[in-house]
Amino acid sequence: MTTLSLGQIKTKLDAYERLIRLDKPVGFMLLMWPTLWGLWIATRGAPDVRLVAVFVLGTILMRSAGCAINDWADREFDGAVKRTAMRPLAAGEISGREALWVGAACALAAALLLIPLNWPARFWALPALAIAAIYPFTKRFFSIPQAILGVAFSMGIPMAFAAVRGEVPLIVAWLMLANFFWVLAFDTEYAMVDRDDDIRIGIRTSALFFGRFDVLAVAGCYAAFIAMMVLIGNAAGLGPIYYFGLTLATTLALHHLWLIRDRDRMRCFAAFRGNNLFGMAVFVGVALDYAVRTGAWPRWYA
Repeated sequence: MTTLSLGQIKTKLDAYERLIRLDKPVGFMLLMWPTLWGLWIATRGAPDVRLVAVFVLGTILMRSAGCAINDWADREFDGAVKRTAMRPLAAGEISGREALWVGAACALAAALLLIPLNWPARFWALPALAIAAIYPFTKRFFSIPQAILGVAFSMGIPMAFAAVRGEVPLIVAWLMLANFFWVLAFDTEYAMVDRDDDIRIGIRTSALFFGRFDVLAVAGCYAAFIAMMVLIGNAAGLGPIYYFGLTLATTLALHHLWLIRDRDRMRCFAAFRGNNLFGMAVFVGVALDYAVRTGAWPRWYA
């Protein structure tokens, strides 16, 4: 049996950290914000802090598992793409088997978080896991794999409502659809970064599907999101602070469109990263609106 030195162990752990992108938290935040929108609206601004912790940790673990699976699925392609060539698996720092074990460990840890949740929430976790596992492979045959990601990144919303209310009301469908368009917007910006490499290696993306209309498509997705969130705010009885947050998000979206107008790689990447503030603006608007108008805050329920 081979014994690893302390230095080798540290090197492996560093590679595992980069495999699951713990060094790049923007990705899990893009998954976390819509989940928290759903949790705050489901509880009218007063979620149990333990439930908040479960969902935040769950998004980190599921995003980590998804990254490991994604890198394993793309192990033949990442080395040929400038942005991904130095990922641990592509660079040969870890093996494909190690990536799968790390992904499985993260998924198992996420599954353990389901124990304190009710059965409806556990039920919704099953399609969430299935979609997350399928997504990395859709780039080979589906013209807009970002659409699958849009569904995957929306599954925390019905889970949050199910965990709180034991059911999934109609507003959840509208929240999921709104989030779908947001994900399609920001992941198309992300795909625009790798356009040349993706054409060369044969990967399908929304940026290639939309072609010269990519910027217009991103604008349309942002517009659809904002319009739906206005309707959702009205249905949920949210007030001025929420709409101020939505206005701030709209301003950020316009800035993103300005950045991607010339399709410059680094500006497209900056626009993608800026969506963390976009999602945060919507969440802060929801949370503060409930807090100021109704005095609702997260609390520890007996």
